[in-house]
Amino acid sequence: MSSVAVPFYQRRHKHFDQSYRNIQTRYVLEEYAARKAASRQAAYYESSGLGKTTCRLCARRARTLAHEAMQESRKRTHEQKSHASDEKRIRFASELSALEKEIHTARHRAREHLDRLAIQRMVEENMALERHAVEERISRAPEILVRLRSHTVWEKMSVSLCFTVQGFPTPVVQWYKNEELITPASDPTKYRIESKYGVHVLHINRANFDDSATYSAVATNAHGQASTNCAVIVRRFRDGEEPHPAGIMPFHLPLSYDVCFTHIDVQFLEKFGVTFATEGETLTLKCSMLITPDLKRLRPRAEWYRDDVLIKDSKWTKLYFGEGQAALSFTHLNKDDEGLYTLRMVTKGGVSEYSAYLFVRAIHVDEGRKIMLRKDDLEGDIQIPGPPTNVHASEISKTYVVLSWDPPVPRGREPLTYFIEKSMVGSGSWQRVNAQVAVKSPRYAVFDLAEGKSYVFRVLSANKHGISDPSEITKPIEPQDTVVVPSAPGRVVATRNTKTSVVVQWDKPKHEEDLYGYYIDYSVVGSNHWEPSNHKPIKYNRFVVHGLETGEQYIFRVKAVNAVGFSENSQESEAITVQAALTCPSYPHGITLLNCDGHSMTLGWKAPKYSGGSPILGYYMDKREANHQNWHEVNSSLITKTIYTVEDLTEGAFYEFKVAAANLIGIGEPSDPSEHFKCKAWTMPEPGPAYDLTICEVRNTSLVLLWKAPVYEGKSPITGYLVDYKEVDTEDWITANDKPTSKRYFKVTDLHEGHTYVFKVRAVNDAGVGKSSEISEPVLVEARPGTKEIFSGVDDEGNIYLAFECKEATDASHFAWGKSYEEIDDSDKFKIETKGNHSKLYFKNPDKSDLGTYSISVSDTDGVSSSFVMDDEEFERLLALSNEIKNPTIPLKSELAYEVLDKGEVRFWIQAESLSPNSTFRFVINDKEVENSDRHKINCDRSNGIIEMVMDRFTIDNEGTYTVQIQDGKAKNQSSLVLIGDAFKAVLAESELQRKEFLRKQGPHFSEFLYWEVTEECEVLLACKVANTKKETVFKWYKDGSGIDAEVPDLQKGQCHLSIPRLSRKDEGVYKATLSDDRGHDVSTLELSGKVYDDIILALSRVSGKSASPLKILCTEEGIRLQCFLKYYNEEMKVSWSHRESKIPSGEKMKIGGGEDVAWLQIVEPTEKDKGNYTFEIFGDKESYKRTLDLSGQAFDDAYAEFQRLKAAAFAEKNRGKVIGGLPDVVTIMDGKTLNLTCTVFGNPDPEVVWFKNDKVFELNEHYVFSLEQGKYASLTIKGVTSEDSGKYSIHVKNKYGGETVDVTVSVYRHGEKMPEIKPGQLAKPRPIPPSEEVLKP
Repeated sequence: MSSVAVPFYQRRHKHFDQSYRNIQTRYVLEEYAARKAASRQAAYYESSGLGKTTCRLCARRARTLAHEAMQESRKRTHEQKSHASDEKRIRFASELSALEKEIHTARHRAREHLDRLAIQRMVEENMALERHAVEERISRAPEILVRLRSHTVWEKMSVSLCFTVQGFPTPVVQWYKNEELITPASDPTKYRIESKYGVHVLHINRANFDDSATYSAVATNAHGQASTNCAVIVRRFRDGEEPHPAGIMPFHLPLSYDVCFTHIDVQFLEKFGVTFATEGETLTLKCSMLITPDLKRLRPRAEWYRDDVLIKDSKWTKLYFGEGQAALSFTHLNKDDEGLYTLRMVTKGGVSEYSAYLFVRAIHVDEGRKIMLRKDDLEGDIQIPGPPTNVHASEISKTYVVLSWDPPVPRGREPLTYFIEKSMVGSGSWQRVNAQVAVKSPRYAVFDLAEGKSYVFRVLSANKHGISDPSEITKPIEPQDTVVVPSAPGRVVATRNTKTSVVVQWDKPKHEEDLYGYYIDYSVVGSNHWEPSNHKPIKYNRFVVHGLETGEQYIFRVKAVNAVGFSENSQESEAITVQAALTCPSYPHGITLLNCDGHSMTLGWKAPKYSGGSPILGYYMDKREANHQNWHEVNSSLITKTIYTVEDLTEGAFYEFKVAAANLIGIGEPSDPSEHFKCKAWTMPEPGPAYDLTICEVRNTSLVLLWKAPVYEGKSPITGYLVDYKEVDTEDWITANDKPTSKRYFKVTDLHEGHTYVFKVRAVNDAGVGKSSEISEPVLVEARPGTKEIFSGVDDEGNIYLAFECKEATDASHFAWGKSYEEIDDSDKFKIETKGNHSKLYFKNPDKSDLGTYSISVSDTDGVSSSFVMDDEEFERLLALSNEIKNPTIPLKSELAYEVLDKGEVRFWIQAESLSPNSTFRFVINDKEVENSDRHKINCDRSNGIIEMVMDRFTIDNEGTYTVQIQDGKAKNQSSLVLIGDAFKAVLAESELQRKEFLRKQGPHFSEFLYWEVTEECEVLLACKVANTKKETVFKWYKDGSGIDAEVPDLQKGQCHLSIPRLSRKDEGVYKATLSDDRGHDVSTLELSGKVYDDIILALSRVSGKSASPLKILCTEEGIRLQCFLKYYNEEMKVSWSHRESKIPSGEKMKIGGGEDVAWLQIVEPTEKDKGNYTFEIFGDKESYKRTLDLSGQAFDDAYAEFQRLKAAAFAEKNRGKVIGGLPDVVTIMDGKTLNLTCTVFGNPDPEVVWFKNDKVFELNEHYVFSLEQGKYASLTIKGVTSEDSGKYSIHVKNKYGGETVDVTVSVYRHGEKMPEIKPGQLAKPRPIPPSEEVLKP
């Protein structure tokens, strides 16, 4: 008997060979009988050698028995027969002892099993009692928290009646219309009943006039009943009064007219629940959601409904949708706002909606006028209660009637009990039903009713103060059987079945009579969207739900249906992940001979395609020689790898093998028998076959092939591998790689999509190409739908990872990560985390050595695998992102900067994008932290992210480096500002300047220093502005240190001016304005010279250029002058003259000049060449101004003729006769004296000189003597003048060019008379004499 222990999961597994692998005790007695038979057949086994055809256990038994038989034969010949009987007795005693030991062990295990069952049964009983006790404590009759509310609606509108009830067990709710049970199954388009969060809703679609009625809802459980009712009034509208356009009232919610243009998935995250509020309050209903994809231009539309009526933005309701949140706000709640609110997200792909009820309580005082009382306000004033109301039968049977009623309103604060009375119709007497025991709940079952008789009932309420009057009498009620809505099914249990299906089982309802069957719904966990599994009711309480998505989590619920309608939904099942049920693994395949040394064979095989939902624990191998039928076990313990060396083989014999895999469930089917392998030592120089070919990453045109190295390398090491492939239907193999690859993986590309291929691998060494591997299974080259790839990322802690998701993964699946397709086992560099169908590979210390190809394969799936290439670019991106997360940086709007304030203070500031209230910071100056003080005023405005430090006094000691360090949680940042050298000097100078400016402005000061401006009249104004002056303030102007007499300005106006009318070089100098009083002194200086003077000239040119007149022609004796009149002209102005677009330089031929208000161009002695266009241009500070004249044609001819005339006139003027000087205009002389009138004359030719007295020529004599010396000195001498000589004397000087006449008045006075007064120094004024006309002709 073998001593090897059989694994527990194999003990009840019946192997294909009944001679081994079964319960050990099963064969104890059979073995004893077998040994008896073996002793008789020992000789037969020894001679025929048939032991080779049995299994190892049987052969061992046979050999033992044969040996014992031979020993017994020898002993019988050499010893006495008594010795043989003693041996037999001893052997039997040993076997019996082993049998007793086995039986004792079996009894001990049976006892342990019974003890475990007893403990389990005890625990279950205790839990049942505890559960019953808990249920008893929390059990209570139904209690209505919020009652039904009456509605008045228009025809074709939808109505939703809602109320809230609580109780345990969960009450069953039935709806009635005018005391008739409402069954949605009878008219599913009219009624729809919902139950959510304890809120029960009856939807009445497209109400008509017949729907006007009293509607009741009755909630029932084992401890009592509760009911509520309301009235619905449906109004018919008149013409033009229809509240809604035709076609806008559909079955459930109205559809909008807009259309969404893309498929968007909406998943609600945080939802608003059932809400209670009070009139007058403000309220917001919010719902956050995840929108995928989140596109700015294409968003879903959010619509809010109250009782199926679309809500629009108004004064009382405000709608908001954005940033993943939809909200409905009420500015002032009213009672009419109560109802069922639905948020509907409309997309092209469908509608996602969520609903919850809003209850609004009325307030006591309405606007100070209308007083509203609730029933609670009157409870304290009630002693004897009023009669109950709404007494009716909620359930009727042949033998009983269940009555329900509403408590009296108000009911008082004392506990209430009820008494029920019945009366047979026509009897006239009343009988109290519960005379002995008072009823506390508003529901009671009345028994002992006569069949076929009608009864009426009434109810009285009572408390410690007394009994109320009876309630109103019910209508006559006849006991009879009625069919009611079935109760909800019990516990729902879902179990795994296949990869796409789940088995759902449930407990039947308590009352399952007259059931049509059950409907099963399923929902993805978290979606809150239910889908039906069957469209026809099923009779059984077990159903297989197909068409589910592998790896997804689902929940299930069941409801029953009969002729009345549907039951409430059962409780939801526990969530279950869709995976195949646990089974035995499938069979291994691809058994390959890898090496043989003549006594043993090394075999390899491929693992089963499916593990059966549980990890494979190992393998069992069987062997047999060729042409033998019996299989022999190779191993008694599990083989954990897919390679094994079989020992003790016969050299030269042929063997075949098969392998079976085992998991927790048991041993799976064995593989097909391998081909016949000859046990002959391998001595060839080429390598053996590669094995365990694995195909992964199958895509549309490529796949990756993996294999393991040959066990037998040959005479030299393996240098590479060749990969061959072919299509299944072809004969020719194609080698994928021209040169052998040294790696044990290869990506085959350029395959045809949709074609099926097979592959094989050949190893290569120095001796050549070795044996081919087993041909792979056929592979269809086509990417599976929903194929996912490895993706990279960085988690919240900054860890870099590669992630993969496989929804097809089962509990037995293993996510195998690899680098260069070698499984990763380096725990120092990598960490693998697998949860459910997600797996992540984390890089512990990422560096350049992590670059490469990473792969993943998922076992127990249909070849799900993927790879990812980590290149430099992707690695750097992930590393940067990781560093940013591990060392987060606070984003800055502005780096550290400075500004100089008005008082000379220096402000250092920095602004971050945002700062939390817990953020911290510090200022560091020259590696030394500074604190908030009078000298360093530090402040932080976290709302705006601004941190600042103000230095009151900035001095030479503050040179250095300024740094601000900020920390906000994990995020940090800092910014520095270096103020050294010129940068520091600039800040220091500006600070000192601002400080001086501040001090200067404490007294009278210039708010604007001296500046100049040019007026439209071409005056130059020196202006300044003053501030902080008073009456005593003195203002003065200076030029070059000397005071200027100018009008004293009015300082209260704040402006002072000094006018320079016509600017010239003499106005250059240093101008200064001063302000002074008892508070201080201020000076403003402007140097009007150099560039300032030039700028003023340019500004004058601008103003003057705008006023320039058109060019005008002026003829002179020198030639033709072109002139332009201006408001102001200065020779220092930048002007130019051009002739035919050529600039004219000033010279003898062309003279350029001007006066105060004119600029001219003198053309000297013009000729024909001087004809053409002339342009005058004056240049201002920003632009230039041009004036143009065409000097040609008639204009030139006229100007030239005038020039000739003026030239001749000038020549005549120059050469005519003239009296150059010497004659006074008045002469006074005493009589008797001699008068001599002498003058100088000129003329070319010499002029003719004639003297006149009183305009008459007089004759010369001794008294009048005339002389002309040298042709230019003329004189008239009067000797011994008398009074008669008084008169006007004229000298007439003339030649052919003309001349002039000079008059002299002579006054003679007698001796002794007073001399007449005359004005001395006045010369006689000549009178011209025109030339002859012939001379003036040109």
